[in-house]
Formats: sequence, structure tokens, C-alpha cells
Amino acid sequence: MVKDTKLYDILGVSPNATEAQLKKAYRVGALKFHPDKNPSPEAAEKFKDISSAYEVLNDAEKREIYDNYGEEGLNGGGPGGMGGGMDSDIFSHFFGGMFPGGQQRGPQGPQRGQDIKHVISCTLEELYKGRDAKLALRKTVLCKSCEGRGGKAGSVKKCTGCGGSGTKFITRQMGPVIQRMQAVCDECNGSGDIIPPKDRCTVCNGKKTTQERKILEVHISAGMRSGEKVVFRGEGDQGPDIIPGDVVFVIEEKPHPNFQRQGDDLYYNAKVDLLTALAGGEFVVKHISGDWLKVDIIPGEVIAPGTFKVIEDQGMPVYRYGGHGHLFVKFDVEFPKNNFATEEQLQSLEKILPPRPKVDIPKDAIVDDVILADTDETKHRTRQRPEEEDDYEGAGPGVQCAQQ
Repeated sequence: MVKDTKLYDILGVSPNATEAQLKKAYRVGALKFHPDKNPSPEAAEKFKDISSAYEVLNDAEKREIYDNYGEEGLNGGGPGGMGGGMDSDIFSHFFGGMFPGGQQRGPQGPQRGQDIKHVISCTLEELYKGRDAKLALRKTVLCKSCEGRGGKAGSVKKCTGCGGSGTKFITRQMGPVIQRMQAVCDECNGSGDIIPPKDRCTVCNGKKTTQERKILEVHISAGMRSGEKVVFRGEGDQGPDIIPGDVVFVIEEKPHPNFQRQGDDLYYNAKVDLLTALAGGEFVVKHISGDWLKVDIIPGEVIAPGTFKVIEDQGMPVYRYGGHGHLFVKFDVEFPKNNFATEEQLQSLEKILPPRPKVDIPKDAIVDDVILADTDETKHRTRQRPEEEDDYEGAGPGVQCAQQ
């Protein structure tokens, strides 16, 4: 549950709104209250509030801080604060983390850790039915023995050399140039704390973190597509003063030997014999659901090679919305082999099939009778002329332009 809903209320969305819903709400509000379309002072103030709210909620890190700590966290008043606002950022830019007078800035509150991404491959059958998978991963967690302190309670002291930041700024003068550089604190070795060797945690050896094997059960819903994600919030690596990132599983769809997917629709190539294509019949499809689909071709409906038909509602489940896409069938017609029928049977076909089109040759044309032969790559390969050899070899350096 979020600490404060003010920014969500400004945009008119719920605290669990998606990025797309936030973007849509911002566009609607911005168009309505933009000064060019609504010049009133009230509209200008409303436009400013909408823009500020969207700027925070559209940023994953700022949104998480706001959800946990409210506006105080964004202004630096809470544990997840942004560290003093714009003025502090300007000082940080010009003074390298130091305020005028040489005082170093204090810790800026917890930073969000990086997300851990994994690819999970799924067959089309698994994406049709859904799937649950248990996956093991190793992650960094705060040491349970010392509760992430690195040593005994009361023995861990903030490093006075760096103020707990783990870094120092070193000033060097090279001739007339004064150079300021950031370096790891040599007193605490970048940890920000000083722990006496005898008081260090024996489990993590003062590192504050250990490795842990975590089992996550990934639920892949029916109809999910390649590229969609299953997110485990806050299951990323832990660390001192770090908000854990997420563990993200990205769906990858494996190729299927018989079906191709486009969105929520499926495409299938069906082979039928010539008799079925001309006189009707039936064929079957083993669907990715595991069922067999028996399809009838109505007698008299001619199926030409390359014809597309559709079987409605036999595609993929529509994720989140219910229902199914469609199954599109492309037909390949298998013709019989040579000499499949006698001359008498072929004459019978002439009585059934539409008549042959007449051959139209001009009366004064010269006519040659030729014969069709089977192709042979070695015999019928295109011959090269001697002057074309350079073209086939990539036009070497001997080729020049005829005109200049």
C-alpha cells in the first residue's frame, strides 16, 4: 500500500496504474490544461502539477521512493529522500559532493539496486496452456548473523575520514591547475564503516552480505507472448543502504515445426490431395492444445494451391482479456505423379473438368513445335561469355568506366 496518493490523484489514476495508463492520463490532462489551449492562471497551475506528478511517477526509482515515503522522501525528509533537491544537486555538480566551506555531503538515502534479468524459453504449447516453473538463482542478501552491520552491535562506527560515504575527494595541484579527484577512502576501504578486527562478523567477515540460493516459482499465464515479462518485485540483490531491484524473467518463444504465431493468431500449412481439393473431403490438424481438429472441405468448393481459410477461435488464448485468436490455414495441393491414369480415364476427366482454353496464334505467325524436358542443373546451367567473367568475379581492378 502506498504512503501517499496525492500525485496519483492529480493524474486521476490508481496507485497500481501501469506505465501506459500513466502516459495516457498525462496526455489527456496536458492537452486539457496546456496554456496554449487554456490561458487561465488556474489551468497553468494545474498543468504544472500534472507535469510534476508525471515526472515523478514515470521514473521507476522516484515512484518507488514516493510509494514508500511520500513527498517527504522526494524532498529529502524521509529515508528515501532525493538528497536536498535542486540546490544540493547544483552544489554537487560544481563542488564534487562538497558544500561551500569544504563540508562533505552526507549519504543521500538508499539507492535502488540493479534488476536481475533472466530469459525463460517456452514452447508454443506451454504458452497456449500456461506453465509453472521453479527456477533457482543465487543472490546477494544481507548477512543474517550480523543483520547487515558487518560486526557486533555497537562496535561498528561510521568512518570519520569520509563521513560514511566510502569515498574521499583529493585535491592536487599541477602547476597552475588545481585538480579534484574522487577516490576510495583509504581508512575504511570504501565500506563507510570502521569495524575492529576482533568484532567483525565471522559469517560475512565484515562484508555485511552473503550469498543465498533462492527458489522462485515463475507462473507463465496462457497467451503470454515472446518479450513479455514476469517480475518479482524487490527480489534482486540486497546490500547496505540499497533498495533491492527486481528479478525479471523475459519470455522467449521457441520456434514450432508446424505452427507460426502472429499476435494471438496461429498459421498452419495444410497439405491436401488433388481429389480432396477438387471434390471435397476431410483432413486433420493436431492442434497445439493436444486436441485433433477434423476439418471438412465441402464438395464443390475448389481449394487452389495457396488458398487461405480460417478456423475461428482456434488461435492462442488472449492474455488478460480472455477468448482466443483465429487459426489461419494455407493450403498446399499435392498433385498425382506422372502417368497416374489411363488414356480412357483422362478422357473422362475432360468431360468433368472445365474445357481447355483455346490456343490463339496469329495466322501469319511462324510456329515451331517444341518439347518440354526435365531440368538438369549441370546441363542447363547458364553459360558465361568470356567478356562476362570479370562481372561474375566481382569486377576486379582491371574494370574501368567507359566514360569519364
